[in-house]
Parts: sequence; C-alpha cells; structure tokens
Amino acid sequence: MDVTTRRLLAQGLIEPAAATPGQVVETLLAVQAQDGRGARLAIRPRLSERVTEPSASMVDAALDEGSLVVNWLNRGTLHLVRAEDHGWLHALTAPRQATANQTRLRQEGVSEKQADRGVGMIVDRLKDGPATRGELKEVLAAEGVPVAGQALVHILLFASLQGLILRGPTLGGEHAFVLVEDWLGPQGEVDLELAAAELARRYLTGHGPATDRDLARWAGVNLGLARKGLAAIAGETVEADGCLELKEKPAPTVAEAPVRLLGAFDPVLHGWTDRAWILPDEETRKVVTTNGIFRPTILAGDRIVGTWTMPSGRVELAPFGKLDRETVAALEVEAEMVTRYLG
Repeated sequence: MDVTTRRLLAQGLIEPAAATPGQVVETLLAVQAQDGRGARLAIRPRLSERVTEPSASMVDAALDEGSLVVNWLNRGTLHLVRAEDHGWLHALTAPRQATANQTRLRQEGVSEKQADRGVGMIVDRLKDGPATRGELKEVLAAEGVPVAGQALVHILLFASLQGLILRGPTLGGEHAFVLVEDWLGPQGEVDLELAAAELARRYLTGHGPATDRDLARWAGVNLGLARKGLAAIAGETVEADGCLELKEKPAPTVAEAPVRLLGAFDPVLHGWTDRAWILPDEETRKVVTTNGIFRPTILAGDRIVGTWTMPSGRVELAPFGKLDRETVAALEVEAEMVTRYLG
C-alpha cells in the first residue's frame, strides 16, 4: 500500500469499523473541535456502514454522559477526546501553552491578580453545576473582571491550563463548562514518560505512517518529547518510506476511500507537517482561509477535490475542477446523508 492509502486507513476513512463516536475518537486520539459542527462531521464518515441512522446527536449524547469531553489540548486548540485520555494528554500539552496564555492575558488588559480572581470565581460558580460561557461571562463582569474582546476566552484557558475546568455536557446546544474533578473524578499524578509513549502509540494508530516531526506538530509538543515517545515504542513500529507506523495494521480489501463530504477542520488535514499527500498545494488557499479557517472539503479518489457549504440547510458543492458522473452521483447520496446526520 502507498502512504496515502495507509494514512486514510489509519484515519478510518477506508473501511471504517467504529460503531460509536467514542471508538472514532479513540482511534484518532483527539479531534479538533473549535468548530462544533465540524467536530461532529468528523465522526460521521468514520462510522461503520453497519451503524443505522447515524446522527450528530450521538456525539451530543457522549458529551452529556461524560464519555467524551472538549478542552484546550493539542496546539492550544479545542479538541474532542475520550474522558479517560484527557488527564495524561493535558499533562503533556498544557505546559507549552502557559507562556502564550500569560502574554495574551496581559494584551487583553487582564492583570495577574484579575486572572487569579477570575479563575476563583469560575470555580466557585461551577461548584453549583455546569455553566455556559455566557453565564460565566456574566459572573465575571458583575465583579469587574475584564471580559471584553478575547479576555474571557483567555481567563477560561488559564483555568483549563491549571487542570481545573473543561467542557462537558451540552446546554441548549452549547458546550457547558464543568469542574474537572466533578466531571472526571480526582486526577492523579501523570507519569510523563509513560504518557509520551502512549501519545506516540495512539498518534501512529490514527495517523501512521508519519514522522517524529509530524507527531510534534500535531500534538503541539517539542520534538524531543515526540522522539522520546517514539523511542519508547520502537519495538512496536516499523519504518517505511521515511516514516514510522505500527507493526500490526489491518490490510484493506479496497484501495481507495469512498467519496465523502468532510467537515471543517477535518482530522485528515491536521495530522502531518504538510498536506500535499492529499491536498494539492495549488488548491490549499481554496480550503484554508487567510485567518486559518479550514473549510469543509470533498474527498474523492484519495484526494481533496473541492469544498462545500450548507447555506439554508442545503449542501452546495464547489469542486476544484470537473467531476466525473460517478463521483457526482456519489456526492448526491453523501449530501442527503449529511443533511440527515445533522438533523
């Protein structure tokens, strides 16, 4: 198999076997989630065809029951992860975010004393149960803690980096914040060496074949930590085409991923240092906006061949070039499935 096929297989886009959103997230380890609809759409094409009537509500149910959570993790970006993976992944990725967070707080006019006070107020409010961002904003604003611009976001991030809060259940369609200890239970000390090995193993599960630099970039950790983790699982990996992958990988019975409509910020565009293997360089600007937004994309023939939107609840395609009749027919079916999935 070529690198493209092996990566799409690892991503669960070729012959997906996952029966639940949790199983999809287990394979990928972390799914970028600052775009809520994009995170839910990342689950759909990776669910087994045996799953009848899949829907985005499956993801909401997993959030509400606490098996999936969202927090600032890899690269300092919101990610959807399994509850049992949050603690060790947070321990590995939070420290590198701290300096940038302090800088942004100062830029937003939040003093160190105000930030500490704001975190204390957030914790006190969440002791009474989940609260939305809007509710927490009101609590802070009432006591004179800055919340304008990006101040509120960075105070919330400050609390997250201390291991105090995360996003758990949904309230009125919005992720609510909860206390980590209330939602996940007491958090024990993390063995960072074991965590680095687990990071490497789980990353290769959903992204291999890949390099040490790919891992460091994806997780937002330094190259030394990525190499240390990979060295710890050296007996479990093989090298090919200048990349590493786990030894035990299933062989697909087909050579290509089916035609799929992928959501914004889909994981297939974020797992490696470059995207040329699946997205032609000349088309990148049509997918990635100048402010870093990744549009929903069309996957066909093991390449990204266009983007799509959904104004007024109807899928509209924007292919990079002319698509063959077979692909167009498959996309019509996909569009119907996406519409049903989102409800």
